[in-house]
Amino acid sequence: MQIGYSLQNGNTSRILSALGANVDQLSYFWLAAPLAGLIVQPIVGLSSDKTWTRLGRRIPFILGGAIISALAMFFMPNSEFFAYLLPPMFFGAFMLLFMDTSFNVTMQPFRALVGDMVSEQQRNRGYSIQSFLINAGAVIGSMLPFVLTWFGVANTPSPGEKVAPTVIWAFYFGGGALLLTVIWTSLTTKEYPPKEYEQYNNITEKEKSHTSFLSLIKDIPVTMWRLAIVQFFSWFSLFLMWVYTTSGVAQNVWHTAASDSTSAAFNEAGNWVGVIFAAYSLFAALFSLVMAQIANRIGRKSTYMISLLMGGIGLLSMIFIHNQFGLIVSMVGIGIAWAAILAMPYAILSAALPASKMGVYMGLFNATITIPQITAGLLGGLVLTLLGGHAILMLGVAGISMAVAGLMVYFVKEYKEKP
Repeated sequence: MQIGYSLQNGNTSRILSALGANVDQLSYFWLAAPLAGLIVQPIVGLSSDKTWTRLGRRIPFILGGAIISALAMFFMPNSEFFAYLLPPMFFGAFMLLFMDTSFNVTMQPFRALVGDMVSEQQRNRGYSIQSFLINAGAVIGSMLPFVLTWFGVANTPSPGEKVAPTVIWAFYFGGGALLLTVIWTSLTTKEYPPKEYEQYNNITEKEKSHTSFLSLIKDIPVTMWRLAIVQFFSWFSLFLMWVYTTSGVAQNVWHTAASDSTSAAFNEAGNWVGVIFAAYSLFAALFSLVMAQIANRIGRKSTYMISLLMGGIGLLSMIFIHNQFGLIVSMVGIGIAWAAILAMPYAILSAALPASKMGVYMGLFNATITIPQITAGLLGGLVLTLLGGHAILMLGVAGISMAVAGLMVYFVKEYKEKP
């Protein structure tokens, strides 16, 4: 699944630019996905809490989201060939909407599934393993366009076409891998049946009773509210990084205009962004191997805080680096932050949540991912204009935001055991 998600993050701006979007418009096109996720995720979380099928509680949502994601991946890089339905740029935006929303439909139940299946003693290890596997997939997905170029696939579009074949074939591979692996996971993962799950988590009849949405909001643990502040600044940062890195690197390292999206230089920059995104995923995967031990020794909060501060430093450093290989150094800090973002908030939060409402609260928690992205999408074009159109400076804004997120971790209340 993460192969597909990393292809989306690394290449969506490249595809939309090729289809005709201006760099100051890119953040607006990215808005549709988090807006949809804001609505869909709580519904998915609540529904999965109350679902039980032959496949399980979370698996049906994981499988359904994966099928839609894969279809969107097949269509998005070919948007120009559907001009008889919609202008290519808008068809691509719609595919981004379906792709990102369905990725989230799949990923949030995965996080709830870890919370369902592990004890407090296993929580750090469980989410760290998930973070490692996510980043291992991300390395493959991010590298695909670069590797395909090395194998001789054209990295510039054919005359009269818009999207480079390396991107198109990478999306085909990612969609196929997504479908095959999620189907395998769905058929081989066995969730606890309802009665066993209730017994394992000491769920009472009172806890199983119907709860209104307003009551759920009222009863949100203070840990979740404070984590939401951290999430706001960290995901605001990540959104800016995903949207503006290709344009920023093209301007700052390849010295080409972001508007020249079909040029060889711009597409070389796009491939290299895939490489450095793979690098931060690799560093994240490596850090995930030791993150659980570090969290057990110094605590989840301290691990989370230090990791986010290192991510802020990594993003800020990109402004001052004009050599493509130097950017890999920046990815060390970003990778450490990304590993922590994928694991620590969920480890901290799941310890504070009632087991009977794990899914719905994880779904609501997704708002702490979508709202900052919506905010960044609305403000991104304006901030870029104020910065004179220098996309690389947007990564500086992202770095400051990530550092603020790290400082906000200090105020998070942490539970050692479920209340």
